[in-house]
Amino acid sequence: MSATGIPHPAKEEAANQRVARALQEPTMRDTDLQPLTPEDAKERYLRSLEDDKADSTIQAREYKLRHFIRWCNNNGVDNLNTLNGRDIEDYKHWRKKDGDLNKTTLRSQMSIIRQFLEYCGRIDGVHPHLYEQVILPSLEKGENRSEVTIDADRAEEIINFMNKFEYATRDHVVILILWKTGVRTGSLRALDLDDYHERKAALELSHRPETDTPLKNKEDGERMIALKEEEMEVLDDYIKHNRKDVTDEYGREPLITTTNGRIGKVTVRRTTYRYTRPCVVTGGCPHNKDPENCEAATNYDKASQCPDSVSAHPFRRGAITHHLNNDFPKPLVSDRMNVSIDVIDEHYDAEDEEGKMERRRGYLDNI
Repeated sequence: MSATGIPHPAKEEAANQRVARALQEPTMRDTDLQPLTPEDAKERYLRSLEDDKADSTIQAREYKLRHFIRWCNNNGVDNLNTLNGRDIEDYKHWRKKDGDLNKTTLRSQMSIIRQFLEYCGRIDGVHPHLYEQVILPSLEKGENRSEVTIDADRAEEIINFMNKFEYATRDHVVILILWKTGVRTGSLRALDLDDYHERKAALELSHRPETDTPLKNKEDGERMIALKEEEMEVLDDYIKHNRKDVTDEYGREPLITTTNGRIGKVTVRRTTYRYTRPCVVTGGCPHNKDPENCEAATNYDKASQCPDSVSAHPFRRGAITHHLNNDFPKPLVSDRMNVSIDVIDEHYDAEDEEGKMERRRGYLDNI
């Protein structure tokens, strides 16, 4: 296994060859199995995740398994006992074509199928070694990284605009916290009014799944996040002048509110899409469109159609890279952003190799 978490190409190729030979076997039904329908298997698998995975993770896996259930229905598979390696290979090729998937996405989806089949093997629904016959597409180094991000200059331009024209509004607070702290959307909406500690100059994140604000990494995601004075000033003025004095359905007081209670993930995404449209901040369009006649510019609900608008997650990726570029040590970035160093290297550090070299150059004098 490489440092990036992607198997070494030579080792993976050897493993794929072994599996390919195994695919020649006409059946794998050489052990005692209990009948298991695709839908029942899916429900059992998702239920088995409830103690260890966040709701958002379970929902994402449920979505990916829908396609497998659809394939089973289309191909008359009503009992998973009959599945063999050829079927899994057929499904992979069908899913790639059906969803027009690239290698990275196909690998991600087939990894879930592999875990699902491993679980089914443990409950006597499929051959216990069937999961080993799931061949994952090989990826070159860097292929497993999302390239969508927002750079520091652009983020600061948006924040400067909001300092002037949207000061201390809810949208201002959303953008400011996303960029300055790099928190996930779920963490942002989990914040209560009491989680803002003025004396400590910090935000406190707590895992509270029983009242609908879980953290992705559960208790391991709980932490204090330091704030700078200028960020606290915005929060103070938001709370004093613009925050809605409401509670959520559990009687808690959210930090970031709507008229109905706690802000939702969709509202956070709509906010980032809205303010990352260049025409909002600069008044112009890099794509030579007239903002007055552009649906993405004139319709808030269509903001995501702008080629330059981004959702909330690129703010997290950009914030992590910005911290690294400003000599924030990786272990501290890991703690502040609640992300492992390996994941930082593979998914979030958007700096190119020359930029990483320049970042390291500053430490040479200490050697």
